[in-house]
Amino acid sequence: MGSDMILAAGSGGSGAFNLLLLLAVPLVFYLLLIRPQGKRRKQQMEMQNAIEPGARVVTTSGMHATVVESDDDGVLLEIADGVEVHFLRQAIMQVLKDDEPEDLDDEADEDEDGADERGDRIDLSKDADAEADEADDPADETDETGAAQGDDEDAESGSKGRTKVKAADKPSA
Repeated sequence: MGSDMILAAGSGGSGAFNLLLLLAVPLVFYLLLIRPQGKRRKQQMEMQNAIEPGARVVTTSGMHATVVESDDDGVLLEIADGVEVHFLRQAIMQVLKDDEPEDLDDEADEDEDGADERGDRIDLSKDADAEADEADDPADETDETGAAQGDDEDAESGSKGRTKVKAADKPSA
């Protein structure tokens, strides 16, 4: 049994390789993780300190705003006409350039307009479907006595089990 331990100790490899591996792992962590993160943090701090009134910014919560006033610890942002809020400088994620579009959905709207001219657009709104169903369904019409016309037809033909509930008919929570 003692001879097995001597053989295992002798086949462990060189001590220099183990030492090199022990020093290389922290170096790789520093070069790949810690150093780039420090650079990003430094760039973010420089950007936040260089904010001037009139700049368009995006906050960490995703709000687009215009800087109205800037002081030591925070900025006053105008998020809509006449709506001004106070944010910390750290809440500014990005400063937008003047040539960047404020709303990225403008490009999508232009594409939809082109599709609408060709007639390829399909209306998926629920309001249009509800109006079409009400216009096509004769059971919703009532006669002079207040009884619904077509109720006998639904009972005889075996309705599909669908019931229409209007917003006023729904119970309140």
